[in-house]
Amino acid sequence: MNINFSEYWDKYESIFLQVGFKVLAGLFILIVGFWLINWLARKAGDLMNKRDVDQSVGGLLMSFVGVGLKILLILSIAGMLGVQTTSFIAILSALSLAVGLALQGNLGHFASGILLLTFRPFEVGDYVTVDGYTGTVKEIQVFNTILTTLDNRLIILPNGKVMGNAIENMTAQGVRRVDMTFGIAYTADIDHARKVVSEVVEATPTIDLTLGYDIFVKKLNDSSVDFAVRVWTENANYWPAFFHITEQVKKAFDKASIGIPYPQMDVHMHQAN
Repeated sequence: MNINFSEYWDKYESIFLQVGFKVLAGLFILIVGFWLINWLARKAGDLMNKRDVDQSVGGLLMSFVGVGLKILLILSIAGMLGVQTTSFIAILSALSLAVGLALQGNLGHFASGILLLTFRPFEVGDYVTVDGYTGTVKEIQVFNTILTTLDNRLIILPNGKVMGNAIENMTAQGVRRVDMTFGIAYTADIDHARKVVSEVVEATPTIDLTLGYDIFVKKLNDSSVDFAVRVWTENANYWPAFFHITEQVKKAFDKASIGIPYPQMDVHMHQAN
């Protein structure tokens, strides 16, 4: 059986040319579109790097945006070539809705993780209180934030909980105030006790004396006169300063014969006649 191609060409020349032109135009738009999307992604990545956006977040966002734009480009080209994309878009939308409903909790944590990594309310190494938990930030992930407590427990917080609650960052300023309370007996001399505590504070090497310190009577308790002591130190020296001053004040009080009272209760007994 002989096929006369020239006959077919003469008969369908206009159709071949029209389809061929559309295919070539589609390929051209596809190549240029992919190149433009990749170029925009690189420029956006450079901008994020200049603004110190986390690289994992930037890469993830650019991947999502790039894939989405490429899908839209392919659908547009398919529509230009006469392919019916309505049903495909409907299926894709329904699938996206089903996945979104199934993963709505995780998607919320994911979005919160993106916000955390973008706006940086705290950094790795900061000492924070979040949702009632206090610890040092060990890792900030897309779905979770991991804290390490002082007794080396690991706290894994969903990022939705982190962004949905107040965040107290105690190390963001570089220095922290150390608050301590010391009680003395009512019979002790207040001025002498203040001088003793002041000498201990000024002899503590981890204290930043340039920021000053406060020593004042805070409260008259049932069994003691309470002194509030407030000093400033670098974040890394918070607990060493706290424990050092507490121990040295006790030793200084003992040396100066300043009593530290125990809680006590006076019991009056009446003898019945």
